[in-house]
Amino acid sequence: MNYELFLAKRIIAAKQYKGSISSPIIKIAITAIALGIVIMMITISSVLGLQYKIKEKISGFNGHIQITNYEDNNSQITVTPISIEQEFYPSFTNVDGIKNVQAFATKAGIIRTKTDFEGVIFKGVDSNYDWSFFKSYLVEGNLLSLSEKRSKLVLISKLVADRLNLKVGDSFNLFFMKDNASKAPNVRNLKIAGIYSSGFKDFDENYVLGDIKDIQRLNKWKPDEIGGFEVLLDDFDQLEEKGDEIYKAVGSTLNAQTISEKFPAIFDWLQILDTNIIVIISMMILIAGINMITALLVLILERTQMIGILKALGSSNWSIRKMFLYNAAYLIAIGLFWGNAIGIGLLLIQQYFGVVTLDPENYYVTKAPVYIDVQYILLLNIGTLVLCICMLLIPSYIVSKISPVKAIKFD
Repeated sequence: MNYELFLAKRIIAAKQYKGSISSPIIKIAITAIALGIVIMMITISSVLGLQYKIKEKISGFNGHIQITNYEDNNSQITVTPISIEQEFYPSFTNVDGIKNVQAFATKAGIIRTKTDFEGVIFKGVDSNYDWSFFKSYLVEGNLLSLSEKRSKLVLISKLVADRLNLKVGDSFNLFFMKDNASKAPNVRNLKIAGIYSSGFKDFDENYVLGDIKDIQRLNKWKPDEIGGFEVLLDDFDQLEEKGDEIYKAVGSTLNAQTISEKFPAIFDWLQILDTNIIVIISMMILIAGINMITALLVLILERTQMIGILKALGSSNWSIRKMFLYNAAYLIAIGLFWGNAIGIGLLLIQQYFGVVTLDPENYYVTKAPVYIDVQYILLLNIGTLVLCICMLLIPSYIVSKISPVKAIKFD
């Protein structure tokens, strides 16, 4: 029989620490554990949620990896066309983990209405384009349905539509400047099929999506010439690995660039958030551990006579230390229970009701996103329990310093 665990249970069940000297200190320790878990859970969920949403939005507008000519890599505007007849299109045969390969081309233009104008980037796509991203952010109208016949329908953002006082079904003129500024610009009359709102202002205020055939005509390209390819991956975590594989697969005349290379400032900022997680978790576990150390020391001092009796009866120092560590683990478990209950409850409220909002100009999202995953919650709980118990091993050593004779007389 594990008599250390048996004694620990009897101590816990005897008074539940009510009315004892250690009662307020134990309550503070449990509260510290619970608050620590809540703060760590909210921190991890919100940071991971923010990272996931930003990465999702960047890849939604640009794909995970872009294949273009070298001279177009650092520009949002495609200048030199490439042939759509490539070995890797419409699918890679020597690289796995690819969700979709889609053709695109972009060209700068100006939307002109009777009262206002707005500079935009017209992004042309074809029938092979994956609309799943824009489907989740569509607020009005319908997505584009492209075919062999040229379409005048476009998808614009709510931000641009509100600025120009446009709505679904309205038509507008999109002007494209020629290389020779003295010549009149090319004009395309387009009609709004749908309005999207991703909350990512940097992209929403720029992108208008339409038929790639318009750009091919404007640039006098052949029907098989496009601006480049966007590659969508099954797993974003494989971005760098698949980026290297695709770079080697496309040949020497083309370049493959990941979105982390295309937007380094944003991804550097996201990496800084990982550091914030580590700092906050370390601080919370340290605070919780210090509180548990204090509670354990008080428990030991409060049970000094019992320790002396157990030693006199032949118990080893390690057996007595195990008894108090079992006791401390029980208190930590109580704190973890309440911390998880409160933390998960708050996260679910934010997920379904969006109570906390953010400035999209600074955070690229309108409400604080949360990412709830059973795996990281379990790891967080197990890690907190193990680290706190490890921190308690040293202070529990005080048991070996207690003399049985003095302890029995202790009052």
